[in-house]
Amino acid sequence: MVRASSVEIRKVNKFYGPFHALKDIDMSIAPGKVTCLIGPSGSGKSTLLRCVNFLEEYNSGEVLIDGELIGYETAGGKKMSSRRLREMRRTIGMVFQQFNLWPHMTALQNVAEGLIRVRGMAKSEAEARAADALEKVGLGDRMSNHPSRLSGGQQQRVAIARAIAMEPRLMLFDEPTSALDPELVGEVLSVMKALAAEGMTMVVVTHEMGFAAHVADKVAFMEQGELVAMDEPANILHHPEDPRIQSFLRTYHERNSF
Repeated sequence: MVRASSVEIRKVNKFYGPFHALKDIDMSIAPGKVTCLIGPSGSGKSTLLRCVNFLEEYNSGEVLIDGELIGYETAGGKKMSSRRLREMRRTIGMVFQQFNLWPHMTALQNVAEGLIRVRGMAKSEAEARAADALEKVGLGDRMSNHPSRLSGGQQQRVAIARAIAMEPRLMLFDEPTSALDPELVGEVLSVMKALAAEGMTMVVVTHEMGFAAHVADKVAFMEQGELVAMDEPANILHHPEDPRIQSFLRTYHERNSF
């Protein structure tokens, strides 16, 4: 089992000028648990995810990783030093919608690059760990391929390998399958399921309701910057009481029915 982090989000607010993007968000995620964030576009899901590792500055409230405040020295105080923020981010992996791979580097080099630059590893050690990470995501036979010779699903698996090679205790996924053709989605979700089975703490913004239903420990529904409900998947996805969740799921199923 991997080492896993806890996450505490307390009364977090985020503004973009006059626009109130996150409204008093409270959320608790235990070590080794998977939380899926669902809801309509523009509801604040990705903004919240980015606040967790301080890629977005939140205006008030607290985000704590393993009990330590991230982004600020004290609640409502000045921002923490860049050095301290980098140290905290070393335990956090993030996978975005876009793969963000270096086109001139092989899959192995893409994964090893962060280990060399950020962790200061020797090239041989970094490449050995990168190879292990690529094997883990099922790309042991594609290590020498450049991104142009990989499918979208394979490129996203390289991005996941790049993140897990850093040995994070928390993984953040921001719609990791949204840029993929439908037939490639399953291979990425399979890798994510395997990480969850190992006990990795994961927060996943997703529109894949099947993944949320079968893998998540908790599902959180957001709308207009508010956390409407957070509960076990069955209670959110199959027996929702809130009419906003009911409306969202009805629209989702209408769009995805054949």
